[in-house]
Amino acid sequence: MDKLLFGRVCLVTGTSKGIGQSIAEKFADEGAIVYANAHTHGSIDKWASSVSAKTQSDVIPVYFDVTDQNAVKNAVMQIKNRHKRIDTLVNNAGIVDYNILAMTKMDDLRNMFEVNVVAAIYLMQLVSRIMVRQNSGSIINISSLVGVEGVTGQLAYSATKGALNAVTKSASKEFAHNNIKVNAIAPGMVATERLLNIIETRFKDKMPNIGMGRLAKPEEIANACLFLASDLSDYITGQVIAVDGSTTLT
Repeated sequence: MDKLLFGRVCLVTGTSKGIGQSIAEKFADEGAIVYANAHTHGSIDKWASSVSAKTQSDVIPVYFDVTDQNAVKNAVMQIKNRHKRIDTLVNNAGIVDYNILAMTKMDDLRNMFEVNVVAAIYLMQLVSRIMVRQNSGSIINISSLVGVEGVTGQLAYSATKGALNAVTKSASKEFAHNNIKVNAIAPGMVATERLLNIIETRFKDKMPNIGMGRLAKPEEIANACLFLASDLSDYITGQVIAVDGSTTLT
């Protein structure tokens, strides 16, 4: 009973790897019932079962493409019908590219906005309707430091994350009187499998720009999410919180 999220119902998107998995694991360890989303059916069954056994909490895989609005709605309604509530939504699913403006393809840009922004807004729309009725809730959007400061070579990705920050701030104003917190986490460079695979070719020269001298651990992003999901942050909303180890972007 002393766990920060004991008995709370949480939906986390994009849990097939990296930050999303760390968030789901952290929430489960703190007693939450976690609905862990992934795109490919069956891809996280073994992991979810392992985390459930380790934490003695329920980690339940839910498979849908975040851009498929019918599938998203069905999943949210299944959670609502089973538990009569949703306490936390973490919009973590996202895609990224590494192109300068001149090389950015408009189809790729549109697709990135669909995944990183439109899908997040639709999930917020559905889940907030449930949270309004229960007069409580926490929505956490996983943004990026590039959405705050911009960076060379990731204009499209920066644009989507900047939009997500604006969505966060506007939604927080809409839902403050419903006791619903809406915040964003803006990580810097995080030691996910994806980044580690490309760091030598794309980001090695940026390592000196990290004041703490190292990449963030995925669990350090999860810790910030835990804070925002818990009662410890009851009076915090509309914030974009950088978790970046004092990183300077160029």
